[in-house]
Amino acid sequence: MGPLRPEELRSHAWYGTDGLRSFSHRARTRQLGYLPEEHLGKPVIAILNTWSDINPCHQHLRDRAQAVKRGVWQAGGFPLEFPVSTLSETFQKPTPMLYRNLLALETEELLRSYPVDGAVLLGGCDKTTPALLMGAASVDLPTVFVPAGPMLPGHWRGEVLGSGTDMWKYWDDHRAGLIGDCELGELESGLARSPGHCMTMGTASTLTAAAETLGVTVPGASAIPAVDSGHDRMAAASGLRIVPLVEQDLRLSQILTREAYEDAVAAVLALGGSTNAVIHLTAMAGRSGVRLALDDFDRIARTVPVLANVRPGGRYLMEDFYFAGGLPAVLAELTDVLHLDRPTVCHTSLRRQLAGATAHDREVIRPRDRPLADEGGVAVLRGNLCPDGAVIKHIAAEPRLLRHTGPAVVFDDYRTLQRTIDDPALGITADHVLVLRGSGPKGGPGMPEYGMLPIPAHLLEQGVRDMVRISDARMSGTSYGTCVLHVAPESHVGGPLALVRTGDTITLDVPARSLHLHVEDEELAARRAAWTAPAARQGRGYGVLYDEHVTQADAGCDFTFLARPGEVPEPYAG
Repeated sequence: MGPLRPEELRSHAWYGTDGLRSFSHRARTRQLGYLPEEHLGKPVIAILNTWSDINPCHQHLRDRAQAVKRGVWQAGGFPLEFPVSTLSETFQKPTPMLYRNLLALETEELLRSYPVDGAVLLGGCDKTTPALLMGAASVDLPTVFVPAGPMLPGHWRGEVLGSGTDMWKYWDDHRAGLIGDCELGELESGLARSPGHCMTMGTASTLTAAAETLGVTVPGASAIPAVDSGHDRMAAASGLRIVPLVEQDLRLSQILTREAYEDAVAAVLALGGSTNAVIHLTAMAGRSGVRLALDDFDRIARTVPVLANVRPGGRYLMEDFYFAGGLPAVLAELTDVLHLDRPTVCHTSLRRQLAGATAHDREVIRPRDRPLADEGGVAVLRGNLCPDGAVIKHIAAEPRLLRHTGPAVVFDDYRTLQRTIDDPALGITADHVLVLRGSGPKGGPGMPEYGMLPIPAHLLEQGVRDMVRISDARMSGTSYGTCVLHVAPESHVGGPLALVRTGDTITLDVPARSLHLHVEDEELAARRAAWTAPAARQGRGYGVLYDEHVTQADAGCDFTFLARPGEVPEPYAG
């Protein structure tokens, strides 16, 4: 089958007919300043750009969009840039997770409603990667993803800093009285030194690596530092690549297969990646018609070691990872568990894409016979406290706490926790289990990153840096600690977490993949009978749409009406 003829392009319905509408579309394109020779009969490529003035992770994406355009023009296409929601992880409250599905919906409807033959997606900050790919998967056009890339390493008084990870560390030191306001001010200037997302293996680095593993980026794209000239070249290469993808009619559905998603899970686990990837990959797979369950993560975790020695689970940062060989070098160590014969946007098979990939620093990217951990960095827990599952990034926890039994101290919401956690009257010891509820998809709302519950100041002063913490919230991928997350169902809808009382005994057993509340069934039934559902958190607008349609964490927190199968007709453009 040869390349598509101009009349076979999707955009032909807008531009190429003899009707009034095509006359109008051509006239308005001239109004934009384009000659007919510049666009008629050429693949129209939408460049979806999540740049904004308030998203430091994407500060450079205006320039990268120009590089993508350069590549598209050179390949014979017609590029058009579209601004879309920015989802700044740092600034958007209560959490950008509340708006991931909004960006996914915006992406889907924008690509469907305009004269677009293919798309290049520019994202990277935590929720933008899954949102863009979820929307694009629902439309199913040829697509290339351009990851924003990690920022430069931080520096402070001779120490190399990792954004997020060292922020939590030094904030606890400040609360413990180990550093003062002057040191904290210097840290503010040293943590984030350039455009780009977090340079630890947080959610951003994890999800862009997942995108590369899925096969929707050019090879090696995910780890290139944001300010490296190679990043600009990668953006141009993405523009060059999207045009032949359109001409070949190679759609996302041919790339985003079950095998691709299983490989992305393996990569996340081998990287010691963010627990947030569990939710996002589940939602992304659902948009591709693939059912990815928590048990798939746990099954794959038992076959994949942790090979990336990158913070917070390891020692190094993303620039070290890039120069050590990046994601291709990690995948080259996993060929026995990967599906090597599936296509990517650049090669007929993953096998060909990984040919010649090798690690250059065996401390940063470990060999299979010398892993950082024998099993993947995320474990799925089951038990009477989480009948639909929970997750823990056990590679970032203190080993002594992976089997722990202790009395619960329960907080009904995050504001109460913040206000009272340091109260000596609570009598919290290092053996207690901190429990936070009211922070799930509906209760948060939006499932905020509250899951790295703060340790009481008096314990920090004693040198305690980790405790068992349980919640229906998420946590930042840059965080660390024995934090049990994504407890499902959430407390807001009556999950067992809603029934826990201060003083109840809880056992966490990560090797056994168990989370158990030591309360008799009869007592739990009595508590449930007395439980009253909390009022809806949001009274109008988008918040109501979210509350009425968002699924639970184990199903990916997508909207029911977006996740379900069904056909959407092409818009009439005549």
